[in-house]
Amino acid sequence: MPSADLSRLTAFVAVAERGSFARAAGQLGRTTSTISHAIKALEDELKIRLLNRTTRSVTLTEAGERLLTRVRPILADLGDALGSLDDFRDEPRGRLRLSVSSLGLEMVVSRILPGFAKAYPDVTLEAVVDNETGELVEGREDAGVRGLALIPQDMISVRVSPPGRQVAVASPDYLRRHGTPRRLADLGAHRCVQFRLGSGAIYRWEFQDGGRRVEIPVNGALVTDNMEVVLRAALDGVAIAYTNEAHAQPHLDAGRLKIVLEHNALPFDGWHLYYPSRRNMTGPLRALVEYVRRPEVIAMLADRRPEPVAA
Repeated sequence: MPSADLSRLTAFVAVAERGSFARAAGQLGRTTSTISHAIKALEDELKIRLLNRTTRSVTLTEAGERLLTRVRPILADLGDALGSLDDFRDEPRGRLRLSVSSLGLEMVVSRILPGFAKAYPDVTLEAVVDNETGELVEGREDAGVRGLALIPQDMISVRVSPPGRQVAVASPDYLRRHGTPRRLADLGAHRCVQFRLGSGAIYRWEFQDGGRRVEIPVNGALVTDNMEVVLRAALDGVAIAYTNEAHAQPHLDAGRLKIVLEHNALPFDGWHLYYPSRRNMTGPLRALVEYVRRPEVIAMLADRRPEPVAA
């Protein structure tokens, strides 16, 4: 019976999930050639091809798909078992992988990172940006940061920011030149910043209208997948932008931006840290949950001033 080396199986799962030898190497902290040799050795040992390789892509064979389905949860359970040993360490250590939206990365993760890194120097945070879904990939992501609406119901969640709103904003200069939309239907006549999701689809702006949530397609003066570019375009008077109100708050306070269609602004439940209820908490995850519950961290995340919290 074949007895594949654990490091080769880990390399195989990384390549299968990332679709790339180079990205898998980056995830595991190895060289691309090391990963390539590990996969070849695994295929030679099993005497079966697991991956189809071309110059442009890496895909799973049928055998590779079956192996991934069986091996990924086993490696995840093994990681949990090893992580449970953190209870016997004085300080947590290891890697904590977070699935975050691009805005959650900027508004939550980047803000807690300085203080968290100082408090827990042996923990490495790895943030995987996904603007499409709140699902966690078993064996790859330990927790996530998103708005409550995108968090799967079987997760434990911890609120890390106050509730807010999703709003459309524009610069006074843009509104002087193009007028102010008064109804949702007016957006069709305006230049707007479109946000591209990871799937390639364009995000449809969400509002409330008569107590109902509605989605509004808009015309694009710009298409981007970067929320900082979205905000910059609004500040420069290029177009109307759609974002989280707290993200734009410093510019709203300074008068550089104004909210339009405020009566249609969609309530936002606040940012939440979430993780699987079925999984034993590793030391790094437990440390993060405890950290975001500190009163000074809660106060910092509720404030849009950029000063990092002290450890």
